[in-house]
Amino acid sequence: MEAPIDAADPTAPGPAVGTATSIVEEEGDSVVPGQDAASRAPGPGDGDAPETSPRWPGRWQRSVGRAVALTAVALAVGVVVLWLATPSGDDLTGRVQVLAASEHAAVLAPGEVPPLLAEAVVATEDERFYQHHGIDVIGLGRALLYDVTHLCACQGGSTITQQLVKDVYLGGSDGGVNKLADMTLAFKVELRFTKQQILADYLSVVPTGYGRYGMANAACADFHRPLAALDLGQLALLAGLPQAPSAYDPLLHPDLARARRASVLDAMVDDGYVPQQQANAAGTEAVTLPPAPGEC
Repeated sequence: MEAPIDAADPTAPGPAVGTATSIVEEEGDSVVPGQDAASRAPGPGDGDAPETSPRWPGRWQRSVGRAVALTAVALAVGVVVLWLATPSGDDLTGRVQVLAASEHAAVLAPGEVPPLLAEAVVATEDERFYQHHGIDVIGLGRALLYDVTHLCACQGGSTITQQLVKDVYLGGSDGGVNKLADMTLAFKVELRFTKQQILADYLSVVPTGYGRYGMANAACADFHRPLAALDLGQLALLAGLPQAPSAYDPLLHPDLARARRASVLDAMVDDGYVPQQQANAAGTEAVTLPPAPGEC
């Protein structure tokens, strides 16, 4: 049996000075005895400050934001200038009467437009005529996309209202700055007149080929009868004229006129204006009629 160790015996084993049993706290940093300064983690006050991320993304975003804001301001100023610089549109009817008189065309009242003619023109020229307010954003976007993909200025995307104000306010030109004026005027006209009045004015002065203006003149020239006496096939042919009046003239280009009439009838069927059977029957009619005594 071993003898107990005397605590006062200087030869007895005891804790060594500097062993790894104590932790020294210096200025908030934990230091493990036996660990050198080079190997311990840097504290808040040690060494250089950590690297920060570049400031370029923030600067770029601010630049883009400023550019967008400036563009919006410029557009707003442009809209105000166009609104103030263009006519009010109140005198549309008077201008239509002046143009019709100068071209020997008959001015149609809304009640004098045959319903089938109105439907044929809307289906062909401006299928969202009764929904938009002078500018068809969907049609304009589609026309722009087509022109870009085909590298041409093939489609204008103009509404019936835009075509009307182009003829009576802008001398028939909607290029360049006139295109912006055309859109502004169309919106103003839509605020002041009914769709029926706008359509009647358009049909009164629309170019129909070889110096003729208005659907009433076209009916007399091609069918020797007034508008009220024409049937679906004849009205569909007239509705197809504004796109290219000379090319679709039934007297000079009957085959092209017949094909154009078929396109108009198809559009009317697609929009639900007439049944397919009625359109098929109208497509078999002659594209011109002989003169009728006492009609035109």
